[in-house]
Amino acid sequence: MTDTDVLIVGAGPTGLALAAALQAQGVDALVVDRLAAGANTSRAAVVNARTLEVLEELGVAERLVEQGIAASRFTIRDGQRTLIPVDFSALPTRYPYSLMLPQCTTEQLLLDRLAELGGKVIRPKTLARVAQDADGVTAHFDDGETIRARYLVGADGMHSVVREQSGIGFSGGQYGQSFALADVRLTGDVSDDEVILFWATSGMTVVAPLPGGTYRIVAPVDSAPEEPSAAFVQGLLDTRAFGPGRVTVTDVEWGSRFRVHHRVADTYRAGRVLLAGDAAHVHSPAGGQGMNLGIQDAIALSEALATVLTSGHDAALDAYSAARRPLAQQVVTLTDRLTRLATMPAPLRPVRNLAIGFVGRIPAVQHQLAWRLSGLSNR
Repeated sequence: MTDTDVLIVGAGPTGLALAAALQAQGVDALVVDRLAAGANTSRAAVVNARTLEVLEELGVAERLVEQGIAASRFTIRDGQRTLIPVDFSALPTRYPYSLMLPQCTTEQLLLDRLAELGGKVIRPKTLARVAQDADGVTAHFDDGETIRARYLVGADGMHSVVREQSGIGFSGGQYGQSFALADVRLTGDVSDDEVILFWATSGMTVVAPLPGGTYRIVAPVDSAPEEPSAAFVQGLLDTRAFGPGRVTVTDVEWGSRFRVHHRVADTYRAGRVLLAGDAAHVHSPAGGQGMNLGIQDAIALSEALATVLTSGHDAALDAYSAARRPLAQQVVTLTDRLTRLATMPAPLRPVRNLAIGFVGRIPAVQHQLAWRLSGLSNR
């Protein structure tokens, strides 16, 4: 049996950030993950200002900035018409932009930092059962091994075994439409420093720049293909985004489809078991909040666990749950509104765009949206 202060199940950005932050504070943290290797696809693509701020002390923020693209603008458009312009450049932060970076790069940089701090990830290792008592938690794995820890953290995603084993509810639902996602190469009239959310009568499409000259495309579709082709993405951009002939898809580097849930765990704590990241909350990708909220969970939880392990009093863990869960509910509300606006019935979309275009000219609306999307409202 292996002993550790904190056992973390899940080696995504949340789990790796938590382990690195704990190690930096002198807490022994062990990460296990059911996958044989880390993420090798793009998935989450934006690191916001607040996440960069909380990663500064860990020594990761600068490394992320060196690898990413700083997009200082976010716009909601209907074709060539701008409905809401959002400028991050005036925000009171060292990072007045959205940092565009594939999740695989974010994970690798967090993993590198964890290794420098003496931490490690054990793969592949699948959790089967959790048992806790007054002194700690025993995790039982499919290979017959057990690991004993003073605290166990579930950072193992939407289908969290830790959450299910702990009996914590996961309230919410699922959107009816599927979503197409693709990383593509484009030529033509497209910017490399701006994230664009197109709200066309025919549907929504997100176009966001990534390092290396690629672009992330996300679009809700009634029946999205499992692997979007160049022709399929071209059709989206012609009918929902830039218009015919303005932008050409030259290659699809990676693509998939997915369905979006909106759920929040009923609590982030059950005794000595805690939740963070997608195990605690999932929501629409609108606004790029998911991975960011998870990393911010991780840094907050690392501070709470370090306090508890030093003092012996666990009030900080209740405070973590009480503070972080309302933030997740706020994000779910924001992204749900954006998603429902973007996917409302086609006959209503011209009226929606007219109203959004009017509201979008109000500076206070632009500022509030910048504050929320940057994560600075979570300070």
